[in-house]
Amino acid sequence: MTAVTQPPPLPKPVTSLSRDEARRMALRAQGLLGAPDRRAGVRGVLRHLGAVQLDTISVLARSHELVPYARLGAVGRPAVEAAYWTTAPSDAPAARPHSFEYWSHAACILPIEEWPHFAFRRRARRAKGHRWHVMEDSERSCAAVLDRLKADGPLTTSELGGGRNGGEWWDWSESKIAVEWLLDTGEVVCTRRRAWKRVYDLAERTVPDALLHDDLDDTTCMRRLVAQAGAAMGVATRADLADYHRLKAEQVDAVVADSGLVPVEVEGWGKPAWADPAALAAPPRGRHRTTLLSPFDSLIWDRPRTERIFGFTHRLEAYVPRPRRIHGYFAMPLLAGGQLRGRVDPAREGTTLVARQVSMQDSKAVAPMAQALREAATWVGCDSVRVERCDDQKLAAALRAELTRTSDQ
Repeated sequence: MTAVTQPPPLPKPVTSLSRDEARRMALRAQGLLGAPDRRAGVRGVLRHLGAVQLDTISVLARSHELVPYARLGAVGRPAVEAAYWTTAPSDAPAARPHSFEYWSHAACILPIEEWPHFAFRRRARRAKGHRWHVMEDSERSCAAVLDRLKADGPLTTSELGGGRNGGEWWDWSESKIAVEWLLDTGEVVCTRRRAWKRVYDLAERTVPDALLHDDLDDTTCMRRLVAQAGAAMGVATRADLADYHRLKAEQVDAVVADSGLVPVEVEGWGKPAWADPAALAAPPRGRHRTTLLSPFDSLIWDRPRTERIFGFTHRLEAYVPRPRRIHGYFAMPLLAGGQLRGRVDPAREGTTLVARQVSMQDSKAVAPMAQALREAATWVGCDSVRVERCDDQKLAAALRAELTRTSDQ
């Protein structure tokens, strides 16, 4: 029989936290409580969060644009894209990207400084030998892609010969399979997108020399990613820490004691937790952000954690058949006063932001919802807001009245 590896014994908690304390710590750690660091801007948000999820859906904006908007306010969308994807000035000694795209919680934008810490994942992919697709001739196909990139510089899939064979979306061409495999294993890197298409380049030409290595062993990588996840969440269970960068529970168990996080207990959580010492050292204070959140925002991308912290159940219904949707295609939770108080499924019609489906916790959510809708409308270039449906007619009337009142100011 194979011996079952037991997790190390749990240390004694250094302190106890109330539900409210844990919630406020989580909000501050995510940059949604207290004054935003506007000087650090979008790049500062990325460095602090450690990962910003990408997704193809674009309603008000794409999710990676909504994440800094939620924390910084109406930073221009071109400025958001430039902050992620532009390199050092052309007259600098060497181009230095600020970020790269790789697999973390999902497909994510990651700070370029984290490149060495994903060596464990690159090694695992190499050891497996393939991911979703198997190449007909991997050696020839990968060599062809690398030769093209060496000769022609950064290229998209289309420029490499096309992404599909003509069938369904998963019917990838040989060159598409090859370049994605090279991305998975670290020979190729994506440090920018063009018209939402990945632009692939040689890692040796793009990643700074000091970072371009896979020298860190798996334990060192895990320790860093667990510590980073803990700092980005403030306080977290083992499952939370694992989910942030999609690690395994046993990987977290192996390093959490040496990660710098400290054991705590949280009222009502029922499971051991770990906190960032810096978060414990300074009680969370400051102004709460009122905003709409992307369903892929790292504050709420882990649904069990969201329910535990906020008592708020949220599901993405984009892939649910329309008749079965409850809250809408891309329902965005409303954050106000440090709580999740409702949600809205938005759309745009010309210069009108349309709230296709709205739900609110109670009358206290009306003014924040109106404020969040107005701010979002202005940010995406809309000059009016229209409410189509709301699950409470009295609250709907109050919201329309509040929107009318604020539009006259």
